[in-house]
Amino acid sequence: MANLKVNYCGVEFKNPIVTASGTFGFGYEYNEYAPLDEYGGIASKGLTRRPRGGNKPPRIAETPSGILNSVGLQNPGVEVFAEYIMPGLSEQFDTNVIANMSGNTIEEYVEMAEILSETDAAIIEMNISCPNVKHGGMAFGTDAAVVEKLTAEVKKHSQKPLVVKLSPNVTSITEIARAAEAGGADGLSLINTLFGMRIDINTRRPILANNTGGLSGPAVRPVAIRMVNEVYRAVKLPIIGMGGAVSGADVIEFMLAGARLVALGTGLFAKPDLIFDVKRDILAYMERFKIDDINSIVGAVELNQA
Repeated sequence: MANLKVNYCGVEFKNPIVTASGTFGFGYEYNEYAPLDEYGGIASKGLTRRPRGGNKPPRIAETPSGILNSVGLQNPGVEVFAEYIMPGLSEQFDTNVIANMSGNTIEEYVEMAEILSETDAAIIEMNISCPNVKHGGMAFGTDAAVVEKLTAEVKKHSQKPLVVKLSPNVTSITEIARAAEAGGADGLSLINTLFGMRIDINTRRPILANNTGGLSGPAVRPVAIRMVNEVYRAVKLPIIGMGGAVSGADVIEFMLAGARLVALGTGLFAKPDLIFDVKRDILAYMERFKIDDINSIVGAVELNQA
């Protein structure tokens, strides 16, 4: 039997397939199409310190090979998740839960890490693509010094492995990755969405009410693969790769680039039971190339020499 088990930050995943935060709710809706137990892990909807209603609609727009979203982190708040949602997930499903959190101040991140540390979540994923309200609104994840400081402070208060989710909207993804590593992160996940915009040519107004949004889906996959490989070669932290994976071949590609786990996201909107196809294709690939252990392909890409 081919081994699909992966150890990520000391946590055993039954297979390398997880879900991307913001695309899977809290899992219950998708369980009607494919049991959550099929996944190695699921990432929660992005949690904030207080409940958020999100942005006004329209907040989703289709694009060629992807979507733009400006949902605005609509969620019930970290305390509701910890008290009412996480207990149900751990009781009903045999899968790891990655609790994703977003904050506007270091203090908010610290408070959420403390709350989530008391739950059965396996890993805390820290989204740093958020505006730092104490420093003019610039996203935490665009300043290496801020990333290191934030990571170091949150790590002090997290009793779970801390994974930092990186934004691709930076000059150097490796600089930010090294900063997170220096701050004590246990792992990294990348990429988050790319900034994008669509305009209705009839009204001459942006389609999204918020004007711009995050681009996800197959259109961003080549960017994600490149960044995952760059980060893999720059740091020693394990990586969760994401950004347009919609097939078993895509998962394999991310793993060859350096990802240990790979998240499905936008593809689940079109095919909620995509996990079955992905797992079947991975096993077929392993059989074809006589691979006994999926871990053996992590970072195995052979780069061309100039």
